[in-house]
Amino acid sequence: MEQYRIVIADDEVLSSMDLREMLEEAGHEVVGVGVDGVEALELVEKWKPDVAVLDVKMPRLDGLQAAKPWIQNLADMAKAFSNMSTEQQQNIIQWAPVVLLTAFGDENIIKKAGESMVFGYVMKPVEEKNLFPTLTIAVSQFKKRVEMVERVRQMEADIAEKKIMSRAKGLLMDCYGITENEAHRRIQVISMKRSMTLSEVSQQIIKEIMARKNKSQ
Repeated sequence: MEQYRIVIADDEVLSSMDLREMLEEAGHEVVGVGVDGVEALELVEKWKPDVAVLDVKMPRLDGLQAAKPWIQNLADMAKAFSNMSTEQQQNIIQWAPVVLLTAFGDENIIKKAGESMVFGYVMKPVEEKNLFPTLTIAVSQFKKRVEMVERVRQMEADIAEKKIMSRAKGLLMDCYGITENEAHRRIQVISMKRSMTLSEVSQQIIKEIMARKNKSQ
């Protein structure tokens, strides 16, 4: 069984202690323990665990509410990714999947968990046979979702790069009276000489040619 770095949050002290013991005996590392949803958020942001195990009923912020901030981040990731710096991209990717603990066979809670994209839930009292498979599935599904978002981001980046290159080639063709193939070759040569990406070279070409055109007007 794969070992995970885990944050847990439960306002019931004995329940939290039992859960921690169960996880650590199985070889997992509990990197943080909170007593409410606010502490859970802080711990997840600080430790970047593989998974967060949160009780549904907690003070200040319950498990479902606490899960929403990073779940929303995940849902918006593909849309916002292309406008982020590399550091911001890494930070958003490191939010953890959530597994909820509930003492109630409440269909409404289960429905809300599904709607809010929580990655699993376990009934109390927690049993190893239910907990560990749920953790494994949650981490696996989360990784697949992140990989999907990264693929979308890469596709968007490729499309944006092609548009920028196309404009740069067009400007070079107009400015120097060269063919599209020659314009493309020149961009590649500059890219290799200056250790820059094709997109970076294209942006610089666009900037320089447009600056010249504005001066000549």
